[in-house]
Amino acid sequence: MEFKRIADKKRLNFITDVITKNVPIPGKILAFGCGNGIISRSIGAQGYEVTGIDSSEKTIEAAIASNTLPNVNFMVVPAGEFTPEPGKYSAIICSEVLEHLDRPAELVVRLHKSLRDDGMLIVTVPNGRGPRELLVTRPVQFISRNNVASKAVNGFKKLLGYKGTTVQSSADDLTHIQFFTYTKLRRLAMANNFRIQKLKKSNFIEQVFPVSFLFRHSTILQKIDCKIADILPKGFASGFMMVWKKY
Repeated sequence: MEFKRIADKKRLNFITDVITKNVPIPGKILAFGCGNGIISRSIGAQGYEVTGIDSSEKTIEAAIASNTLPNVNFMVVPAGEFTPEPGKYSAIICSEVLEHLDRPAELVVRLHKSLRDDGMLIVTVPNGRGPRELLVTRPVQFISRNNVASKAVNGFKKLLGYKGTTVQSSADDLTHIQFFTYTKLRRLAMANNFRIQKLKKSNFIEQVFPVSFLFRHSTILQKIDCKIADILPKGFASGFMMVWKKY
């Protein structure tokens, strides 16, 4: 199980590049909300000591089943039960996690404690006002509150070949609770003694239906979409990729 979408590969490359350029091997890396372990295994393959944790037993089972690296370990740890180990990690990956949490600030505090003073928190998160969240996630989650409408939408998605899970995570509940703008993310970082050192954008409209139905079958269109995101103002991106540093 590996990433196939160009936007997912772009996110993985961002995370890998940041770590390999800033963390000496064999540094300790934590992948919080590791899902099926794709990112953890990719980082582990570089020689790092990686711990992947997730609250979903299903995703951890998938991660363990796919892992062959002795320097990569996975375990089930509910978000609310994560206990910091002060200064343990050189880098922490928090990819597509914060939007699922009721109280993301509480997690950020714990991650801050777990990082070395010169460590980094790598955050990727959907843009709450980006095309994907505005035109897909929010409407679908609103419709899902009605059982009849929800069944109709899910049936239509299955006909088109869409699944309820993602390659990154097989968790049963992938509901987005938070809808972050860049301003909200900056405030969250600053309020918890982080500064955003680096920001990149993921993709533009590749995941917006009905465009998504065409784009999912074309890597060329996906690459173009990611390039468009790079040159547009950040408010138009569907996702953010960031490096947070302690201060």
